[in-house]
Amino acid sequence: MKPIHYAIAPLQPEAHLFAVTVTVDAPHPAGQQFYLPAWIPGSYMIRDFARNIVRIRAQASGKPVALTKLDKQSWQAAPVDGPLTLSYEVYAWDLSVRAAHLDATHGFFNGSSVFLCADGQENQPCTIDIHAPAGEAYAGWRVATAMREAPGRGGAKRYGFGRYQVADYDELVDHPVEMGNFTMGSFRACGAQHDVVFTGRVPQLDLERVCRDLKQICEAQIRLFEPKTEAAPFLDSNRRYVFMTMVTTDGYGGLEHRASTALMCARADLPARGKEEATEGYRTFLGLCSHEYFHTWNVKRIKPAAFVPYRLREETYTPLLWLFEGFTSYYDDLMLVRSGRITEKQYVELLAKTWNGVLRGNGRTKQSVAASSFDAWTKYYRQDENAPNAIVSYYTKGSLVALALDLTIRAKTRNRRSLDDIMRALWQRYGSGFYAPGAQQRGVTEAQVHALFDEVSGLRLGALLRSLTEGTGELQLAALLKPFGIKAVTTKPERNATLAGISAGDLLAAVDGLRVAPGQLDKLLARYRDGDSAECHVFRRDELHVLPLTFAREPAMQYTVTAEGGRQAMRARWLGR
Repeated sequence: MKPIHYAIAPLQPEAHLFAVTVTVDAPHPAGQQFYLPAWIPGSYMIRDFARNIVRIRAQASGKPVALTKLDKQSWQAAPVDGPLTLSYEVYAWDLSVRAAHLDATHGFFNGSSVFLCADGQENQPCTIDIHAPAGEAYAGWRVATAMREAPGRGGAKRYGFGRYQVADYDELVDHPVEMGNFTMGSFRACGAQHDVVFTGRVPQLDLERVCRDLKQICEAQIRLFEPKTEAAPFLDSNRRYVFMTMVTTDGYGGLEHRASTALMCARADLPARGKEEATEGYRTFLGLCSHEYFHTWNVKRIKPAAFVPYRLREETYTPLLWLFEGFTSYYDDLMLVRSGRITEKQYVELLAKTWNGVLRGNGRTKQSVAASSFDAWTKYYRQDENAPNAIVSYYTKGSLVALALDLTIRAKTRNRRSLDDIMRALWQRYGSGFYAPGAQQRGVTEAQVHALFDEVSGLRLGALLRSLTEGTGELQLAALLKPFGIKAVTTKPERNATLAGISAGDLLAAVDGLRVAPGQLDKLLARYRDGDSAECHVFRRDELHVLPLTFAREPAMQYTVTAEGGRQAMRARWLGR
C-alpha cells in the first residue's frame, strides 16, 4: 500500500493562505472519513483548528467526489475506487507556537492545524511535499524541520523544499515546519546534531554564544538520563534536534515536540555580539529552551497512560501534569545551574521567585496540583479574573513539589538517591525507545508512579507524595532547604489596598483626587501606611464610582532565600557544582 501523501504550499502569503492536499491510495470502501485535530499535544485546550479551513473539495480520477461534513472537524467522502484526493485551503494567521502563521516574511505550521487525518489509517506511513511560494521575492526561502528528507527523486535536501517522510500521522503532526529567510546555527551535543533557527530581525545576534550555551544545557540533560551511553533521545526516530524561534518585540512561549521545539522570545532577550553580560532576559530564554528540551524525555516519550495514543478529537484527562510539566519546570532552571549557565546565587533567587509567586495565589489552598492537572482543559487554560483565587498552577507548584521530593530523598538517603534516579527509572521503563520501529508504546499510570518512587528511593514516600500532589497544605520548603545550606527567612509582605470593592475590568482613575498616571500606581500607593484610608474613583463600564479603601499588608507569607557561605557538600551534590 502506498503511503498517504500530503502536499502543502504557501498559496497567497499576503492573504495568509496555505493550499493543502491529502491523497489516500486505498480509501475505505464505505467512504473515507477525515478529521482535523481539535487540540495540539502540550497545550491542553480545545482550539478547533478546523475552523480555519476556508474551502474544501474531493476528487478521484479527475472527477469531483461528494464530500459531507459530519461535525465541526470531520468530513466523509462518497465511496470511490482508487486514489482519493482532498484539496483545501487553510487560513494561517495565528502567531503562536500552537497553530499556523503565514505572511510575506515567513511561514510556520504545526501539522495538527493543517493536515487532515484519514480516519482508520493513522498508522500508515506518510510523505509530504513542502512547496516554496511562487515569485522571486521568495527565492531565498529555506525550510526548517526535524522531519526526515525522503530519498530519491523529489526528496528534499537538508533545509530545502521538497519531499519529506514520516512513519505515521502521529509523527506527521509532531514535526513543526518553519520556512523563510531565517538565521541558523548548529552545534553537536554528546555527538548529536542540534540546529538553532531564528525568524525575525535580531541585530548583532551572538549566535555563537547561543549555540555554546545550549550545547552545555543539552549535554547536561542527555547525561542526566543516559549517564553511560550519552545517547540523545531523538536518535530513535530522527537524526537531529531543531530549536526554531520566532523573535518579536515581547514574545514568550514554547511547545515541545519529539525532535524539535517551537519557541517565541523577545528580541531584547537575545545576546548581542560584544556584550558578555548575562541579562535576566537571556537567562529567561535559556530557561525556556531548557524546559522544552527536557520535554524530549518527559512527556514526549515518558507519557501519562492517557496520552498513549493521543486522542486528538476530544479532551484527554490526566491528573499527572504535575509530573510532566511541574517536574520539567523544576529541572529547567536546575539544568542551567548544573551546566554553569547561571550561578548558584541566581538559581536560589529563581527558587524564591517561584515559591513566592505560588504563595501569592489563594488558589493553592483550594486546588491540588493533581486536580489542577485534571482540570487543565477547563480551568488552567481558560483563566479569568478569579483564577488566582480558585486555581493553582501545576507548572509552578508542581516544580516546588519536585523540589520538596528531591530534597527529601537526598536528605533521607544522604545524597545516595535523588529525584534524578526517579527520572532515569521512568525513562528506562517507559520512555527509552518509545518511537523505535516495532516498540510497544505504553504510558505510566498514577499507581506506577507512586510505586516507582518507593522502589527507586528505598523509602516509603506514598503518604508524602499523596499529600504533596492531592493536598492543599503549605510546602515545608524552609525546613527542607536548611540541610543544604540554604536559608529561607520570612519577609514583610507588600502593602496592598483592601476592602475597596474594586472589581475586574474597573478602570482606576484617581486615588484621593490624584489621577493615576500609567506606571505610577505603585509609587502613589507607597505614600500610605498600614491602616490609612483613601478614596478612589473608578469607572465601571461607563459609570463613575467613588469607593473607600483601606491599606493593609498582603496576607500571603513571603520569603527571602539565600545560600549560606562556605563549602556545602550536600548542596554541591544537588546543584552539580
